[in-house]
Amino acid sequence: MLFYILLFLGIVSLWWHWRARDRTKVTNLAGKYIFITGCDTGFGNMAAKVFDKKGFRVFASCLTETGAKELKAVTSKQLQTVLLDVRDSDSVKKVAARVKAEVQSEGLWGLVNNAGIMGPSAPTDWLDIEHFREPIEVNLIGLINVTINMLPLIKKAKGRIVNVSSVGGRLAFSGGGYFPSKFGVEGFNDSLRRDMKAFGVKVCCIQPGLFKTALSNPEKIMKEKEVIWNNLPPDIKKQYGEEYFQKALQMQQRNKSCPRSVLTRTFHQLFSAWSMP
Repeated sequence: MLFYILLFLGIVSLWWHWRARDRTKVTNLAGKYIFITGCDTGFGNMAAKVFDKKGFRVFASCLTETGAKELKAVTSKQLQTVLLDVRDSDSVKKVAARVKAEVQSEGLWGLVNNAGIMGPSAPTDWLDIEHFREPIEVNLIGLINVTINMLPLIKKAKGRIVNVSSVGGRLAFSGGGYFPSKFGVEGFNDSLRRDMKAFGVKVCCIQPGLFKTALSNPEKIMKEKEVIWNNLPPDIKKQYGEEYFQKALQMQQRNKSCPRSVLTRTFHQLFSAWSMP
C-alpha cells in the first residue's frame, strides 16, 4: 500500500513541476524583436538564422558589408542587417536610434551580446599593452556600450539579455586580453542582472567551451603566436627555447571542438523561458 502511495505522490510531483515549468514559458514568440551582435560568422550568424526561422524579427549586426550581404541572402525579408563596430560609440548610438525607430512602443524583447575576438594568445611577457587592449575593447567595453544603449528598449519590453562569455571567463588558459575581457563580462553580467531585476528584465550569461568557429581556429592562433615569437628580443627567446613551438603546436592539434548547433539550441532555450537565471 505504501508503495502505491509513494508512486502516486511521485507522479503528482512530476506533473506539478511540469505544469510550473510550462507556465514560465513565453507564448507568441513570433514577431518579437531581437538584436544580435557579431553575426558575420560563428554563433551570432547561426543564432540569427535560427531565430529568423522561428519567426522573430531579428536585427543582425555585422562588422562587414560582406558578412551582412551573405547573411541577408540566406534569411527572410523580415531579418534586418545593420553594420556595427562595437568599438565605435557613434556607430553604437546610430544603430540604437535605428532600432528604437523600428520597435517604437513595443520595445526590444531580446539582446544577444555575441560579438567578440580572441586576440593574440601567448605568454604575458611576449605581449605589449596593445595586444590586451583590442580584445578588452571588443569583448567587454563594446558589450557594455551596446547594452547601455539598448537598455531603455529592453526595459520597455521587459525583455531579456544574453551575454556570451566563455569558459575562459572562469579559468584563464594563457596570457592575452581575451581572458581578462571575459572575466570582466562575468562581473558586468552579475551586476546588470541585479540592477534589472526590479524592472522585470532577465539577464543571463553563456559560457561556451571550445567550439568550431573562426575564433578558435588553431592555425590562426598559432600563426599569430609565431609572428609575436619572431619579433621577441633574443633573451626572451632563449628563456623559452626553440622547442616551445613544437610543444605548443602538438597541444593545439589535440584540442577538440564542439559543433555550434549545441550552443545555438541553448540560445533558443534561454529566450523561450521567463525563468532565466
